[in-house]
Amino acid sequence: MSVEFLITAFIIVVSPGTGAVYTVGTGLTRGFRMSVVAAFGCTLGIVPHLAAAIAGLAAILHTSALAFETFKWAGVAYLLFLAWQTLREKGAMKIDTEGDAKTNGNSALRVTGTAILINFLNPKLSMFFLAFLPQFVEPGSASTLPHMLQLSAVFMIMTFIVFVIYGGFAAAVRDHIITRPKVLAWMRRTFAVAFVGLGVQLALASR
Repeated sequence: MSVEFLITAFIIVVSPGTGAVYTVGTGLTRGFRMSVVAAFGCTLGIVPHLAAAIAGLAAILHTSALAFETFKWAGVAYLLFLAWQTLREKGAMKIDTEGDAKTNGNSALRVTGTAILINFLNPKLSMFFLAFLPQFVEPGSASTLPHMLQLSAVFMIMTFIVFVIYGGFAAAVRDHIITRPKVLAWMRRTFAVAFVGLGVQLALASR
């Protein structure tokens, strides 16, 4: 495995995106354990895109305007829905004053489901991996598929670790935020605006 791949993958993973924003928001609103759940969900959410890239299915999104637009606008709608829920203090981004002490199966499933959908409903990921992975695989090699699977596994592990770190930092300052109503209100607005901004960015994306 090349150093170039590891460096490139790391830069991609640490770059702010919907998954990172959601994981940080979960750490601030629900504590460290739930931020780990969010990181896990975000990691699972990229599996379909990696699988599509390996199978060549991502090319369909590149060639079919209807398929791309359908996925894109579904993703935009979901991000706007998250922004609305954040402002209303509902859904997976609801402020939980008890934090990790109140972690349960239902809330974990909700956070996981939201995290998976955030990454799944982003057609740019499939197209990105379609262009990204083949650059680090030797053309015509008999071990092309195993090599792409190995690279995909490394990318997913790196994603999970980085997102857990993001969530950990957010959870560390959580107590200083939830005890201050004004700061809490601004935090909700900031995350709502972030989701709207990411939705607009996705809406403007082209194939």
